[in-house]
Amino acid sequence: MYSDLKNKNIILTGGSGFLGKQITEAFKSYGSNVIILDIIKPKNIDKIKFYKCDITNESKVKKVAKKILKENKNIDVLINNAASDYVPKKKNYNLSLEQISLEIWKKDLEVGLNGSFICTKVFGSIMASKKKGVILNISSDLSIIAPNQKLYKGLNFIKPVTYSVVKQGINGLTKYTAAYWAEKNVRCNAIAPGGIQNNQNKLFLSKIKKVIPLKRLAKKNEYNDLILFLCSDSSSYMTGSIVVADGGRTII
Repeated sequence: MYSDLKNKNIILTGGSGFLGKQITEAFKSYGSNVIILDIIKPKNIDKIKFYKCDITNESKVKKVAKKILKENKNIDVLINNAASDYVPKKKNYNLSLEQISLEIWKKDLEVGLNGSFICTKVFGSIMASKKKGVILNISSDLSIIAPNQKLYKGLNFIKPVTYSVVKQGINGLTKYTAAYWAEKNVRCNAIAPGGIQNNQNKLFLSKIKKVIPLKRLAKKNEYNDLILFLCSDSSSYMTGSIVVADGGRTII
């Protein structure tokens, strides 16, 4: 179905994370060349290229881009996936709006929003110069709705304001880029996924299933086909779209 992705060079930020691993395996199954940019080397993933890179540092991203072009000659797809996130644990992060520190605010926006902007600027410019390419941004259903903090009651946890701000910013970056580079044949879309099953707390799972019409979180590889579709020629007439895939959570 996605035969056009064979031998395409895919830049993936945050590829060492949980979703990043699923994305990597999905592209590998279609013969793509996956190139991961992260500060942590991915484990148990063969036949991928890895560059240790702080995507919040524009000069470092530019250096990596030159290396990639020298080795691969072309950049076909950029997936902005890297972001800070927090999950319920025993530790109290002090993430309430009243207590969250300016340091956390700056750090989260630096990684999730500034990093995406820098990579879009650097790699997107290369695509635009060759008049062909695809950018896919990983947003969230929480860019559409606000976090329901009641889901975390009893877990000593709060979903921080930075997450919503970053993901809504990603949506804005997506639409701006799609319009800006449309004449350069660079398409830019985003997916707004819901949560993924990953051994979450049973109390949390029992609560969140009640607010999702499909009554469950996504399976770990359930976004793969959507991501492949948006990065392939199958979606050649789509740009500037925020595609929501959340089991119906944002419709009620």
